[in-house]
Amino acid sequence: MDSRVPHVAGFARWPHGASPKRAGKALREKVPRAAHGRPTSGMRRDTADVVPAVAGALAAAVPRTSAALQAVHDSNEGRIPELIPLRVGRMAASPFAFLRGSAGLMAADLADSPVTGVGAQICGDAHAANFGLYGDARGRLVMDINDFDETVVGPWEWDVKRLAASLVLAGREAGAAEDVCRAAAYGAVGAYRRTMRLLAKLPVLDAWNAIADEELVTHADARDLLGTIERVAAKAMGNTSARFAARATAAMDGGGRRFTDAPPVLRRVADREATAVAGALDGYLRTVGEDRLPLLARYAVHDVAFRVVGTGSVGTRSYVVLLLDHLGEPLVLQIKEARASALLPYVAKAGFPADPVGHEGRRVVLGQKRMQVVSDFLLGWTEVDEKPYQVRQFRNRKGSVDPAELEPGLLDDYGRMTGALLARAHAHSADPRLIAGYCGKGEALDEAVADFAVGYADRTEADHAELLAAVRSGRLPAELGV
Repeated sequence: MDSRVPHVAGFARWPHGASPKRAGKALREKVPRAAHGRPTSGMRRDTADVVPAVAGALAAAVPRTSAALQAVHDSNEGRIPELIPLRVGRMAASPFAFLRGSAGLMAADLADSPVTGVGAQICGDAHAANFGLYGDARGRLVMDINDFDETVVGPWEWDVKRLAASLVLAGREAGAAEDVCRAAAYGAVGAYRRTMRLLAKLPVLDAWNAIADEELVTHADARDLLGTIERVAAKAMGNTSARFAARATAAMDGGGRRFTDAPPVLRRVADREATAVAGALDGYLRTVGEDRLPLLARYAVHDVAFRVVGTGSVGTRSYVVLLLDHLGEPLVLQIKEARASALLPYVAKAGFPADPVGHEGRRVVLGQKRMQVVSDFLLGWTEVDEKPYQVRQFRNRKGSVDPAELEPGLLDDYGRMTGALLARAHAHSADPRLIAGYCGKGEALDEAVADFAVGYADRTEADHAELLAAVRSGRLPAELGV
């Protein structure tokens, strides 16, 4: 650097100092990669004692305050009471569904696990169903992580372990053999490791935008999955605001449209509630880029409805807002309650202080932008009745592969693809040279996390059995099959 130019905070120093790759290697002395295969203290007890041949047989044996049931109870706090049975019913559908609704429980289990201390912006809920396709500003499809409700700065290992465990559970639900399920978890970690090594070798700008979507399948050696992705992509192209509005709204006398009730998923709201939600769009406009304002100014608000979403999100407040342009063409925005991340107390325990974003909707939006290569260009946040919300496009050409419905022979391909995507996302906030140095060339981490994934999948099946027992005994109300 020219001696006349001072170092500017926020930029790297020149010449560069210690090697991040060597620093990553040194972390293996502190946390051997094999350590990630050990069960966490939060596994709570030997799973062989709690996975019965018939889940109902557990009813008498399950403690009233078992860790799994207590976690479900705690996570229901602050949700809309009448929707809690629907949430429990969706979690009861399968062990994989239970995992999808219990990010906080897994974080509690991981809180005492070995961590390198290297932080990244993590998804917090990086299970295998939270990857998919969506449209960019020009309508082209992008593939990436697509759920950020729990995003925080935390241990990168936690996202990797959640992905691996979810692949084992999805494979079991699909009827895959146990060695196939473990191979999918193993392959996901291997793809993560190899992708991080690739990114570490690239110039920074190339690494930031690396792995173009058309090259992703080849990079992850997931060619057999190509036909499945093409079918999902074709369906996603039609998954738009216009199509949703055509199904979910009806024309009004004198012009315009309004939502029609479709319980329990979609319902109209009282005038006061609709006015509060529509009024919150004023605050939202202050959080999107000024270049977007002329676009949004060409739409008029026509109606508001409440819409139930997801598995883990059921019971939170979520609205859809119908906007129409001068030709009557719709744009639908989702205004979704943003609760504090379920991981927050546990990342602090693991040594990562809370990121002081102040507003939970802002946390979600900034986390999404930090992890994705391309994000929804209408992302923003606001407040409704003093509660924080995130705002985004609804049905923005979204499409996804359901890993629990994949043919067993495709599960390992899907695992490798999602592992590569996760590495790309983490590399936006963590130095890929540091993580690559820790992961290394060998397969020690792949083996360890695959072992963990199988053990945690067993643990989740036991937790799911406890939930089913509580539902069947009547101790926990649930709406099944909805």
